[in-house]
Amino acid sequence: MYSLEDYDYHLPEELIAQEPAPRRDESRLSLVERATEHLADHRFFELPALLREGDLLVVNDAKVVPARLFGQKETGGRVEILVLEHPIRSPAGAPDKRWCLLRASKRPKIGSKILFPDGLKGTVTHEGREGKIQLRFEGAQGLDAVLEKRGCLPLPPYIKRDSNDRRSEIDKERYQTIFSRFVGAVAAPTAGLHFTPELIDSLHCRGVRIASITLMVGHDTFKPVRTREIREHHVGEEEYSVGHDTAKAIADTKRDGGRIISIGTTVVRALETMFQRKGKFAADSGSTDLFIYPGFNFQVTDGLLTNFHLPRSSLLFLVAAFAGYELTMKAYRWAVENRYRFYSYGDAMLIT
Repeated sequence: MYSLEDYDYHLPEELIAQEPAPRRDESRLSLVERATEHLADHRFFELPALLREGDLLVVNDAKVVPARLFGQKETGGRVEILVLEHPIRSPAGAPDKRWCLLRASKRPKIGSKILFPDGLKGTVTHEGREGKIQLRFEGAQGLDAVLEKRGCLPLPPYIKRDSNDRRSEIDKERYQTIFSRFVGAVAAPTAGLHFTPELIDSLHCRGVRIASITLMVGHDTFKPVRTREIREHHVGEEEYSVGHDTAKAIADTKRDGGRIISIGTTVVRALETMFQRKGKFAADSGSTDLFIYPGFNFQVTDGLLTNFHLPRSSLLFLVAAFAGYELTMKAYRWAVENRYRFYSYGDAMLIT
């Protein structure tokens, strides 16, 4: 269970969802019961009936930045960048330097300039690994203003879009969750994409409460695992925050015998990091590189709602740690056989 090859599975390409379901909560939902190893097929709008009065759902309220920006080198060559750093505030008067992923026919040298819309200019200050460069941005409007106006959402590489794709307009709404508030993520916390205001009302009527954390999903969520032994893999750091109200709601729910249902792997990592750092349910913030794989001792999460993840990915390791390796791979094979839709715009599974 610690070999990377153990986490491979066959997925027909046509099951990789290229667009969301017509309505968020019309996606399919696989119920996976750990105690009985029972699998069942549902629709996402049936979620309230699958939960108990007194359960607490914890969602990630991070908002995806339109962080892809197109420009050109001074020589005229086309350049695409993905801005990886999105600080809440920068020191007054400090240069605006950010690490970016770069796509270009030829890598620009240190000191060369890249020209972006609205007079924004980026100067290459450092070269990093895996296609990363650091740019110093200058311009009357500033990088964040230009991204807000001209930037594109950084869809995962397995969602294909060309420059004239009609679905790009749909992406602007559907690649954000209804919970999104705090800007800074470069990928969506996709388990939250299935929720609607009407479903929230139904959950409240069921006696299920909702609380939120913030974890700024980073580009490393798509980083391939290159170690043959999964325990040698490292995940990138991501900023997170668990507020006082959420910590209290978790403590109250546990005390009253309710379950904590994490909506997505990002929530699991934030909550389990909080408990590791504090030793209790308490407000906490910072950065986490917590890597969860089979053998992990979960202290907070009692249930997990998540989308279906890539083969050989760290997110699949986390699911296997929670559900058990054999049950996880059984559930994935079952989902393929029953033609579930996979990945960010795909269907979901509820593990209880």
